[in-house]
Amino acid sequence: MVVIVEDDEAIGRLLERALTGNGYLAFWSRSGRSGLAVARREQAEVVLLDLGLPDVDGVDLARRLRSDLPALLLVMLTARGDEIDIVSGLDAGADDYLVKPFSLTVLLARLRAHLRRRPAERVDGPVAIAGLTVDTAARRCTVAGEELVLRPKEYELLETLVLNAGAAMSREDLMAKVWDENWFGSTKTLDVTIASLRRRLESAAKHAGLSLNQLPAVSTLRGHGYRLDPPLPDASPL
Repeated sequence: MVVIVEDDEAIGRLLERALTGNGYLAFWSRSGRSGLAVARREQAEVVLLDLGLPDVDGVDLARRLRSDLPALLLVMLTARGDEIDIVSGLDAGADDYLVKPFSLTVLLARLRAHLRRRPAERVDGPVAIAGLTVDTAARRCTVAGEELVLRPKEYELLETLVLNAGAAMSREDLMAKVWDENWFGSTKTLDVTIASLRRRLESAAKHAGLSLNQLPAVSTLRGHGYRLDPPLPDASPL
């Protein structure tokens, strides 16, 4: 998940549209305080941070984000292009720094490069997203505390999506992680397994008395792959 902290409406909307169009789950916040709250609540994977915010100092906010979310990919976006400003931003915990005006193509390429280089985090134990819990150590899933029985590949696919929640997963990446890293050919088996997994989640939600919007959703990204989207937080002004 990407949180955009930007008070300029034109830039904020542009970034939100561009990221969403490229398969990211993006939230745009117009102030530093609300951006910090969203990043904490959603355990953001990436924050795009404007330094010139109306309510807090951007460098101070960068330090707070780095302290609260050590694994965060933090990219600063700012009109401050002097060397001392860049050094201050990097020293505050930023992983990268883009000076306005910047190219969306370059921003997206840098995000891909940073995320590609990050090692996969090993998780041994339960991972909970709303009403769904996946226990990676026990290879078990529950919906609202009730066991969700899955076939081996359904479980492995769900686990992969859960551990990468909010991130766009290409069809090729999912085939490599769940089936065979040397897989070549049709990915129809992936589509069939996704369809089966969705049916099982829907059935489990009904059995547990939950609505589907109380569980994460497996979203189809046309021409790319799939993404597990956590339920949207309650709508509130940012």
